[in-house]
Amino acid sequence: MKTAADFKKQGALTAQKHQKIQSETDHAEKKKPVKKKAKAMQAGARNYPEPPMPRQHLKKPGKEADLRLQPCFDAPYYKGSDKLLNKVAIITGGDSGIGRAVAILFAREGADIVIVYLNEHEDAATTQQLVEGEGRRCLCIAGDVSQKSFCNFVVQKTLGEFGQLDVLVNNAAFQLHVEDFEDLSELQFDTTLHTNLYGYFFMAQAAVAVMKPGSAIINTGSVTGLLGNKDLLDYSLTKGGIHAFTRSLGTHLIDKGIRVNAVAPGPVWTPLNPADKEVREITHFGEDTPMKRPAQPEEIAPAYVFLASSHCSSYITGEVLPIIGGYTGG
Repeated sequence: MKTAADFKKQGALTAQKHQKIQSETDHAEKKKPVKKKAKAMQAGARNYPEPPMPRQHLKKPGKEADLRLQPCFDAPYYKGSDKLLNKVAIITGGDSGIGRAVAILFAREGADIVIVYLNEHEDAATTQQLVEGEGRRCLCIAGDVSQKSFCNFVVQKTLGEFGQLDVLVNNAAFQLHVEDFEDLSELQFDTTLHTNLYGYFFMAQAAVAVMKPGSAIINTGSVTGLLGNKDLLDYSLTKGGIHAFTRSLGTHLIDKGIRVNAVAPGPVWTPLNPADKEVREITHFGEDTPMKRPAQPEEIAPAYVFLASSHCSSYITGEVLPIIGGYTGG
């Protein structure tokens, strides 16, 4: 029978083996050439912009027309196939960024579009022209989704114009970085919650009241709702709430035949971020993802088509789809 001394000796021998393995690995690593900075991954139909991004800071809410580097939103290689033929979709924050790209692809798939936005009238008019260029109708409505009365107005206006509502995309958001927790004001916290949570709730409640079986709600979540972000405490809180809201409402509405899902993007080049980050920070936007660059809106929009179409996702509800450019692996 082995004694304590035998086990101690075995422990020492095992430690020596570990050291030998470590030494061999260290020697092999030293012989390797110094790695060059990884290039951004380009796996799309066309190449997309890579950091450094333009040094620009926009005033909120941020206008896409003012961006020096225009986002890629028109998805020229995407071919429609009637996945949303004769459907009607409301898209909040649909004037620019992800919302604009979604509006274009929805229209390309046969849907009429209602764009809801705050006050970016020029951006909304451009999106309207793009939707109409796809051969579909587009209604633009300006207002604040954090107000329940406005959300009810949007739904009733949609019914009056198009006679139906089949898809709701909750996408409007407020985001602002704060480096020190003590500097996160009650006003900012309240604004973020009312826009990102109350806005989604009010729009969903108004929409569900008129939606028929086969309809769909798609919420825009975020990687911050999955992993957190130390400088976006309030925003991350709301995005995590949106994910939970999606899962809960998805189950709740099964009896009504309405599916509810979410898309959780990582960094995406839209007006939201240059209207948030300082100039010195925006140049590095997206470079800390495994793909080493931010996504472009047209890379995110097809996921919304997939989740909106009963041809593609009829058995999917309550899910959160991350599109974040890869996981770091720890």
